[in-house]
Amino acid sequence: MPVNASPSFALQPSAYRQTLNTNYIGSSSFNFLNQYLPDIYEKEFERYGNRSISGFLRMVGAEMPCASDLIKWAEQGRLHTKYTACTCTDHASGATTLTVPTTNNNAASGYPQASQQALTNSAGPGTNFNLRVGQTLLLQRENGAGTFHAVVSAISYANSLAAQTATLQIYENAANIAGGVLSSGTWTVWVYGSEFKKGTNGMAESLMPYDFIFENNPIILKDKYSVTGSDMTQIGWVEVTGENGVSGYLWYMKAEHDSRLRFEDYLESSMIEAVPVDSTNSGANTLGLKGTSGVFHAVTNRGNVFSGGYPTSLIDFDAIVQRLDKQGAIEENAIFVNRAASFAMDDFLAAQNSYGTGGTSYGLFDNNEQMALNLGFRGFRRGYDFYKSDWKYLNDPTMRGQGTASGTVGGAINGMLVPAGTTNVYDEVMGQNAKRPFLHVRYRETEQESRKFKTWVVGSAGGAATSDVDAMEVHYLSERTICTLGANNFFIFQS
Repeated sequence: MPVNASPSFALQPSAYRQTLNTNYIGSSSFNFLNQYLPDIYEKEFERYGNRSISGFLRMVGAEMPCASDLIKWAEQGRLHTKYTACTCTDHASGATTLTVPTTNNNAASGYPQASQQALTNSAGPGTNFNLRVGQTLLLQRENGAGTFHAVVSAISYANSLAAQTATLQIYENAANIAGGVLSSGTWTVWVYGSEFKKGTNGMAESLMPYDFIFENNPIILKDKYSVTGSDMTQIGWVEVTGENGVSGYLWYMKAEHDSRLRFEDYLESSMIEAVPVDSTNSGANTLGLKGTSGVFHAVTNRGNVFSGGYPTSLIDFDAIVQRLDKQGAIEENAIFVNRAASFAMDDFLAAQNSYGTGGTSYGLFDNNEQMALNLGFRGFRRGYDFYKSDWKYLNDPTMRGQGTASGTVGGAINGMLVPAGTTNVYDEVMGQNAKRPFLHVRYRETEQESRKFKTWVVGSAGGAATSDVDAMEVHYLSERTICTLGANNFFIFQS
């Protein structure tokens, strides 16, 4: 009977004393390497680096407790009176009738359409009309054709929703103003002072400050991690380094560690992305939810929007600076942008730092071939100081880094300009003035209960049994909101 070809003899001796499958009989059928367990790397490889996207609010904001379902604050209005798109009648003996349109006669509307003050008077119900007899005005034709000065001699108060009129006495020769035709075109009007004759009474009415009243409400965030009692008995561990700096060996709690980090990220991203519920036509409203106004929503609706993607030239930044001049004129501002916007800013800043076309920068630096070339900028000054930083939240592909449009806010978010420092506001709940950071998180807390970051364990596994569930459940909860004060000082960069 012929000898079976299998198992075969693999006579390939090794020069070293090694247990190889080539120097054992029956290498094709008996792999003696199977007697060895596979080598396992103990340490978890962090191929995505620091996965957490939190940290933005810790850099630019603060946290403080609150004890109410509603947070209200007042922001000051503008100090001076200004109206736009006004019309004048042709002069008669040096007088003209000024009409302020209805759309500009609302003290709650923003600059430059109306003043931010309300008038108390005894002459009629026109409580939103700020001009008073005796005030001196400067009127400028909105097409640039001319200006003239006038004093208010009489006011016809109308209903607050109707157009208001005032009789003006012109200082200059009216025939020389705008070709003698005042009724052509529209005028911008603002108050620059007052003038009275000797021995006359003063102002008949007074101006009361007008405040913007804003409010926001906390939302409740929850999450949970669960592991069965059977899984807890398995032996298995891995060495990890957490995003919060904690390192060591974790058994089944590795998943709990990730759950906690993910919940912490949600605490921040909710404060950035959340929107209030539309009470007229939204499914979330039927569930009894309220939502809250996150940073993006507040800045988009009450702040400044750069709709060209992001600034790519000094011309773009000049427009931003000119807008900031008309707002709070905050001296220092931080810019948080995605990678594309950061590169674009580096490029146009580098172009300003060149001596001639393609030249080398001159100044305090020894430009030699040994010097490392730094193509990035951390800050610059153009009217104000700007400090640029990459925002990981906008680069993370699992969050805003996907680069697609973001729906109702008008496009992808490429970055945001945040003013530095604090601002004075009137706390409607506390009833007093207070200094607050422009961005700050309010969380629910009293002496008996803190809901800033609450966690608890239930179940029958892993410790004292609190229920008949054969598992350990770790619950997370927070109740918070974010207050965006002075949103008119913020810029959001949208595609």
